[in-house]
Amino acid sequence: MQKRLIVLSATLATLMLSGAPSIAQEAPAPAGQAAARPAPPPSKPTPHWADGRVNLGAPVGQTGIWAGDGRLAVNPKSYEPNSTRNAPIHIDAIPLQPWARALTNARHAEVLRFEPHARCKPSGGPREFVTPYGFEIVDLPDIQRVLVLDIGGPHSFREIYMDGRPHPKDLKPSYYGHSVGHWQGETLVIDAVGFNEKFWMSRDGLPHTDQLHLIEKFTRTDFNTLKYEVTIDDPGAYTAPWTSGFSLRWSQDIEVFEYVCQGNNFFPESVFALPQGHKDPTVGIAP
Repeated sequence: MQKRLIVLSATLATLMLSGAPSIAQEAPAPAGQAAARPAPPPSKPTPHWADGRVNLGAPVGQTGIWAGDGRLAVNPKSYEPNSTRNAPIHIDAIPLQPWARALTNARHAEVLRFEPHARCKPSGGPREFVTPYGFEIVDLPDIQRVLVLDIGGPHSFREIYMDGRPHPKDLKPSYYGHSVGHWQGETLVIDAVGFNEKFWMSRDGLPHTDQLHLIEKFTRTDFNTLKYEVTIDDPGAYTAPWTSGFSLRWSQDIEVFEYVCQGNNFFPESVFALPQGHKDPTVGIAP
């Protein structure tokens, strides 16, 4: 114990001495003016494969993943309203059916306590792309597939068919649904249907039904930015289709890793534990 205290004291002394000159050299900013900050270096251009296609992953010989925490709607009633301020649409402008709006409000009143994602369930739709620890997009042109590999949550993957096939007529509803895609210039466009109702499709707590139909667009505007745009068409929960989206950031030199959510997952009980006698108020809102 004594040795650890000596090491800690020496470390603190070193930090204080090394920081003192820089603190002394920094002159205070003039009254009413913020201290100038150096501009971040410009991002590198969007990478492409040898055949000219956009590369939505890491260039050859490099590693990286996409990460972000985007929201679809500005929502003053959100359990964390500051995180929604940069969303492109206000919650009042989303054409929610009355029951769906009531359910959204109830979910936020409970601080998303009952979200299936925290219980290791896959999350389809926009929620997939704000999964903890990020995700990787793998383009496999030889078999005409694009894979999305999730790290957090259930550590699962989504398959996007790029061979021009239609959606099957008799789909069994699933967490990620059935996805077909194509390139539209520099943008990957995905048409997805066949979702079940066992997950929440976004961090906004917005509901959906098994009629959910998504058109998703991915555009890598520069090396470090992936623009995600989604059009949501679900006549079971909304009165009209609507569009939103967010941007994701590139995390260099990180690879997907093993993550077993189901192993010792105490998060729901420790963070979202219900007080004795408390019942889920969201039950019974949906028709």
